[in-house]
Amino acid sequence: MPTGKVKWYDADRGYGFVSNPGSEDVYVGSQVLPDGVSELVPGQRLEYDFAAGRRGPQALRISILDEGPRKAQHKFAAAKLQSLVQDTITVLDSRVLPALEAGRRPDRKESRQVAEILRTIARELDA
Repeated sequence: MPTGKVKWYDADRGYGFVSNPGSEDVYVGSQVLPDGVSELVPGQRLEYDFAAGRRGPQALRISILDEGPRKAQHKFAAAKLQSLVQDTITVLDSRVLPALEAGRRPDRKESRQVAEILRTIARELDA
């Protein structure tokens, strides 16, 4: 059985595609998912049997080898994140911008604190 990774899978449409090393991608319909599985995750590794279909290779049977990459968890609730963003805007307006407008940079300690807050917000938004 070949091994491949899920390229994409749309649970609403009930199909997706798995990479097929050395050949074209394999179509995977919801009817071949193992019992209890309703969707596949991009990057998830699978073993599969396939056959040539009218429109290309089609999976006949699949075995899931791993759960795939996990989605990042949010650390903050939306209301807490909103408060954090608002406080950051206030700090930028009251401390960082005046220093930059005066032709200098904020002191190192304050710059590091603001940078860490911005990185935290970026991670939360990207998760």
